[in-house]
Amino acid sequence: MVTLEINGDSKTYPVAILMWHEIVNDEVGGVPVTVTFCPLCNIAIVFDRRIGDVVYDFGTSRNLRKSDLVIWDRQTESRWQQITGEVIVGELTGMKLTTIPAPMVSWSDFKEATPDGLLLSRDTGFGRNYNSAPYGGYDDLDNRPFLFSGQIDSKLPAMERVVGMDWVSSGVAYPISLFESVPIVNDTVGDQDIVIFHTPDTDSGFNAFNSTEARVIGSTAVYDPNLNDQKLTFKIESENIGDEQTGSIRNMFREAANGELEGDRLAAVVHANQKWFAWSAFFPDSELRTADFFCS
Repeated sequence: MVTLEINGDSKTYPVAILMWHEIVNDEVGGVPVTVTFCPLCNIAIVFDRRIGDVVYDFGTSRNLRKSDLVIWDRQTESRWQQITGEVIVGELTGMKLTTIPAPMVSWSDFKEATPDGLLLSRDTGFGRNYNSAPYGGYDDLDNRPFLFSGQIDSKLPAMERVVGMDWVSSGVAYPISLFESVPIVNDTVGDQDIVIFHTPDTDSGFNAFNSTEARVIGSTAVYDPNLNDQKLTFKIESENIGDEQTGSIRNMFREAANGELEGDRLAAVVHANQKWFAWSAFFPDSELRTADFFCS
C-alpha cells in the first residue's frame, strides 16, 4: 500500500491497483496529488501536482527511460521522469514537481494506525483482475530486468530493493537486506537526521508465475527523529519500536502509543523504495550504506 497523510486526512493506494494503472490523480487534505508507481522498478512516488497556479493532470506516456516510467501532463503534453519528478521533454523542460512523503506499508499496518483512513476502491470502471499481477515473477532476485538494457551495478543483485534518498548530490541507498542485521537505521543524510523503521512481514505485489503466492519482502518508512527539541534514537524492544530517551513505543506510522511521548508523531521524510538496478542507473555515484557501514 502507498500511504498518504496530508492536513489530517489519510488515504492508501493498493499496489495491486497501481500495478495496472500506474498513476492516480487525486486530492488528499485539500492538496491535489498524483500517485505514481512504476512496476518495472518498484518505485512509488507521490507528487504535489501544482506548479504555480496550474494543477496538472498526469497519465502514462507508454514510454520508459532506463526502465523507469515516463509520465506526461495533459495540459502541455510535456514528458516527466517519474524517479526524479523532472520534465525531460516539452515546453516545461527543467520544471520539477514537489515530492510528498508516502511510505509503502502493509494494509494491516495502515488499518491499525488509521482506522478512519480512506482506501482507493477497486471499483475503477476497468475490467482488470487486481488479484493477478501483470508482471508475475518479476520480483525474483535471480531475474534480470527484461526491459533494461544498461549496465547493472554489481554491488547488489539487480532486483534487490533499496531505500533511496536523493537530496544529496550523489544520493544514498540502503539495501533491504540491511535490516536483517540492523533492524532500525538511525543515520544522517546530508544535514537531515533520519530513522528508518522496517517490518519484515509485508508481501510483495508481484506474484510468482502460475501462483497466487507473493514473496514476503518487508517494508520501510523513513522519519525525522527530532521531536520536541530532542533527537531520539530508536531500537527494537520486545518486537516493538521504542526510543532510548523516553521509552515510548511507536508503530510503523510514527505515532507513540504510550510513554512520555504518547500521541506525538514524527515527521515523515521523502524517500522511495525501488529496485537497485533503477536506482543505480539514475544515481550511479550513490553511496550504498550496508551493514558494514553501521558496524565499522
